[in-house]
Amino acid sequence: MSQDKYSALWVSHSSIKDFLECPRAYFLGNVYKSPKSRRKIQIISPPLSLGKVVHDVIESLSVLPVERRFDESLVVRFDESWKNVSGMRGGFSSEEVEHRYKQRGKEMIQRVMNHPGPLKNRAVKIRQDLPWYWLSEQDGIILCGRIDWLEYLPESESVHIIDFKTGREKENDGSLQLPIYQLLAMNCQSRPVTKASYWYLGSNDYPQQVTLPDADTSRDELLSIAGRIKLARQLEKFACPTNGCRACRPYEAVLSGRALHVGLDEYGKDLYVIQDELRDEDSADSEIL
Repeated sequence: MSQDKYSALWVSHSSIKDFLECPRAYFLGNVYKSPKSRRKIQIISPPLSLGKVVHDVIESLSVLPVERRFDESLVVRFDESWKNVSGMRGGFSSEEVEHRYKQRGKEMIQRVMNHPGPLKNRAVKIRQDLPWYWLSEQDGIILCGRIDWLEYLPESESVHIIDFKTGREKENDGSLQLPIYQLLAMNCQSRPVTKASYWYLGSNDYPQQVTLPDADTSRDELLSIAGRIKLARQLEKFACPTNGCRACRPYEAVLSGRALHVGLDEYGKDLYVIQDELRDEDSADSEIL
């Protein structure tokens, strides 16, 4: 029996990560809507703003012909895109803090301009705005997500998954991001996936290749986690395992009025900055960056 995609459970890397870290955080970030606005919650922070702008600038190249991708300085595009996150909308407590993050982003963009590597090659663009497929139509579960970059490899008529990283930490071996990207690439376009890499833009001039996981094993693991999420939603049970953890505390701050509403994001969610983090940011920021 065919399922209705609008009544299906949609899961992504971010929602699965939220659930595994804290079911309460998953609920508040993916299910809960404000009784007043009827909108979902989105919490913004400087690292998230930095990542968004850098990803947006690089992603914009994939729709351009290869020979035109670097006709215009990417720094110019970066400056224009940064306007969307400037000030409190980006979670910045001061002009000084914003300047540091912006400068760090420009350095990443300059690295891409100096060492474009695979970005000079042809890319595969999935036609869906949000790529998705039925992880299990029988169980009513859809897997969705946006892949940062798919390089076309003409020798093998295949694709190379590239995930851009703007944080300082390396992706851990147990991360589900690559397995999810691999399954999406396998099911949302016709070419086989033969290569995958992480590109740490803050430190590396070129992508770092990683081993592709076994797709069947990944599917089984994701389907198991999605089943747990579906059951939690059916039972409406989303308890934090420690009764207040790092993952759910920011959302609880929003609910208790200890967060600053700074507008709506591009998807129509209520955008918040956690005020306690703003007060502590200046002392911590010099160590983080």
